[in-house]
This record gives sequence, C-alpha cells and structure tokens, in this order.
Amino acid sequence: MAIRAVVWDVDDTLFDYTTADRVGMGAHLAAEGLLDGYGTVEQALAHWREITDRQWARFSAGEVTFEGQRRDRVRVFLGEQLTDARADAWFQRYMTHYEAAWALFPDVLPALDALAASHRHAVLSNSSLTVQDRKLRTLGVHDRFEVILCAAELGVSKPEAGAFLAACEALELAPHQVAYVGDHPEIDGRGAAEAGLLSVWIDRDGAHTSGDAPTGPHRIASLAELPAILRADTRFGAPSTFR
Repeated sequence: MAIRAVVWDVDDTLFDYTTADRVGMGAHLAAEGLLDGYGTVEQALAHWREITDRQWARFSAGEVTFEGQRRDRVRVFLGEQLTDARADAWFQRYMTHYEAAWALFPDVLPALDALAASHRHAVLSNSSLTVQDRKLRTLGVHDRFEVILCAAELGVSKPEAGAFLAACEALELAPHQVAYVGDHPEIDGRGAAEAGLLSVWIDRDGAHTSGDAPTGPHRIASLAELPAILRADTRFGAPSTFR
C-alpha cells in the first residue's frame, strides 16, 4: 500500500538546530563572561551538549520534567545550585541568542512543496509542544502540518514504538502507510523502522560509515531524495537506496 503521510522530526531535520545552538550558545557564553573558563568556544559547546544529552536521557526515562531537565542543564553546566527562578532566567537569556539564529535547512521548503499535494504531513518530536509549536510558527511552516506531537505531552519518546504509533493513530493511518523522516540513526532511523513505518534517515554530513549505520531505514543526504523514496517504497524486497 502506498505511503500516504510523512511524519517529520524537527531538530536537525527541518530546523538547523546544531548551527543555531552553536551560534546562540557561543554568543550567550560571551555575553555571560563564561568563555574564559574554557580553552575554546568549541570546548564550552561540547561540555554544554554533553550535559544536554545526559539530562535529556533523564527526561526520556521519566526521571525529570521537561522544565526540570532545562534547569538541571544550567545547574550542572555552571556548577551552581541555582533556584528554579535563576536557572530559568539564565536559560531564557540563552534562548534569546539561540532564537536569533533559527533557520530551516535549504532543502526543507522545496521538499515540502514537492510533497504538498501528494502526502499528508505531521510532526513527532522528542521535545515539548510549547517549544516546537512556537519554533514552527517562527520558521513559517506550522501550517504545513496537520498534527504536531511531542514527547513531553505524549508521555512517551522516540525510539519507543509507542511514540511513532501515536503519530500514526493521530493520522488514522496504519504504520505501513506512514513514512518517518529524522536525523538520528537510532532514535529516528531504527526506532521508526522497528515500529513498522517507512523509515528515512537523513544524514546530511555523512558522518556515519556503513558499518555503524542502522539496518532498516533508507539513508539520504538531502531531502531532495525523499520524493523518489516515497514513490518507490522498497521495504518489501525491491532494491534499497540505503548506502
């Protein structure tokens, strides 16, 4: 049966999160006078991202709230036991710099335009609806999606099958009628494939070798490749575009 809908990840799939985070956090740390404690901006950013990944894992495991993981990211990064109010204020100052760098990837609008008439579209993100709803509106693509689902409200996050199946249920489609497009090989790629969706992993920087790439998802370097994959669903025996 043909693919009838595409469910999209947001960060580093539609939205260039990595660049916005690098530029925004660099500007924020400079404004806060915090760069002197690091040899380079890159070292400071690496520390921030390591903490972010660790705190996000706690949120995904249900150990902390979405707001709590943000506050703990700040506390661990600064090495201070800040009150909630002070941690929130620090994070909001960061957000001001971060949001100034928001941008879609150049291949996003052409891909959405190419698929607008043929496929329905939705979002499934391991974030919160408050965050992603505002982001998609600011980037001018909110109205492209009929369903927007996020882990904070769902109570389940990718790569758990329940997250992907919730998106299918919201679209009233079976998993084999839905494609999922995301940037993370395991959380998005393998997770969607194991949930029964047509999984498309976008690997723009080509950082993964064939040996460490997951089996199951189609691997693309640009969203320009997506329409051809959706027209030729090869999960059931035809040659794959996986490289």
